[in-house]
Amino acid sequence: MFIEPNFKGERRGWIEVICGSMFSGKTEELIRRLKRVEIANLKAEIFKPSIDKRFDEQKIVSHDANKIQSTPIDNSQTILLLAQNVDVVGIDEAQFFDDQITVVCEKLALKGMRVIVAGLDMDYQGRPFGQMPNLLAIADYITKLHAICVVCGNIANVSYRKVKTGGQVLLGEKDIYEPRCRVCAALKS
Repeated sequence: MFIEPNFKGERRGWIEVICGSMFSGKTEELIRRLKRVEIANLKAEIFKPSIDKRFDEQKIVSHDANKIQSTPIDNSQTILLLAQNVDVVGIDEAQFFDDQITVVCEKLALKGMRVIVAGLDMDYQGRPFGQMPNLLAIADYITKLHAICVVCGNIANVSYRKVKTGGQVLLGEKDIYEPRCRVCAALKS
């Protein structure tokens, strides 16, 4: 889908994607970047999917308990309605959003906004997760983070699910998931 750009001497926007497995520091990095936006006195709007209530209903919270205020939303189109006259848009857990999230991010960038998106690039089976592959394809900047494998200590890129129930989406923490490398994820536990 082609979106007509508006370049009437306005600032140019871009899309940054932070991806990796669970426990790799994606949300921590998103919060770090958004706090720098606050220090620069830029106006930002921050969003997360309303289904993610693990730590807080309103805030984005990292595993290290760092947090920043956000707006929980049910669909990505809502971002276009709420992100008016801002410099930066932050989006956490992008893999949980609908198939329009890529179009929404593209529209925001074409309006001159910096868009910072964080999410899991792979599900627990090591398959591309949600719209993350499409976001990675259109991103101007990509940061891939890694956790440490709890089995062997090498870098981990898999969010290994320790329970055998649930579909692709099963919200949880260390009780359900652990970071593993590709080799250790293939091992039966």
